[in-house]
Amino acid sequence: MPRYALKVEYNGAPFAGWQRQKEHPSVQGAIEAALARLEPGTHTIAAAGRTDAGVHGTGQVAHCDMAKDWDPFRLSEALNFHLKPAPVAITACAQVEDEFHARFSATERRYLFRLISRRAPLTHDKGLAWRTARKLDLEAMLEGAQHLLGRHDFTTFRSTYCQADSPVKTLDELSIEAREYPHGTEYRFTIRARSFLHNQVRSFVGSLEQVGGGTWAPDDIRKALEARNRAACGPVCPPEGLYLAQVTYPEDPFAEHHR
Repeated sequence: MPRYALKVEYNGAPFAGWQRQKEHPSVQGAIEAALARLEPGTHTIAAAGRTDAGVHGTGQVAHCDMAKDWDPFRLSEALNFHLKPAPVAITACAQVEDEFHARFSATERRYLFRLISRRAPLTHDKGLAWRTARKLDLEAMLEGAQHLLGRHDFTTFRSTYCQADSPVKTLDELSIEAREYPHGTEYRFTIRARSFLHNQVRSFVGSLEQVGGGTWAPDDIRKALEARNRAACGPVCPPEGLYLAQVTYPEDPFAEHHR
């Protein structure tokens, strides 16, 4: 059975998350239903990361096994046809080796979080970013973020429902850039690591927003980290500003020579 890697883009708002659920719509369920329209039967796909309800994807990667040998372009076009009107799109497709696994072959995940500081409610970006009404200090947030880089026990920034075997992870990047607009400022957080704990990114951003707003000092991030206690975490920010932006593999399955 030929295996295909799919690069998936989706708006997470109408879904209960990536993972298939019996009674609620999911991104996985939508894609598997589209696959069943192409080849009748049960399809099970695996993804690089199981995003939560409301979280978006611009560079999610999944893989599927098909009964017949599909041209990758035709497979992506057929899937996109049957995915309508769900806000899910296959932006790239490639045939890969049987050993390729969207989750276990990945060497890094990159998330983007969009935080907009403005008094007025969001209109065009509603559901696509988190709004805070208070002004934020970028330099203070950058100073606080430095404490999180490297290998740590991230118990404080881990959901109590997290099923990972260990709270120890290595954070490779947590950068923040500000973009000024006439009616506000957008802060874009880029977070990179091989893997993440449940709610880790949203816990980071929620705590750093406390620093940016002056409720916390930058060193309070270090104190929270060293506490290794979930109660020491700042408020967990909502999911709508979070995007799974990129998944990295030893060889890019979507590079031209793989197509």
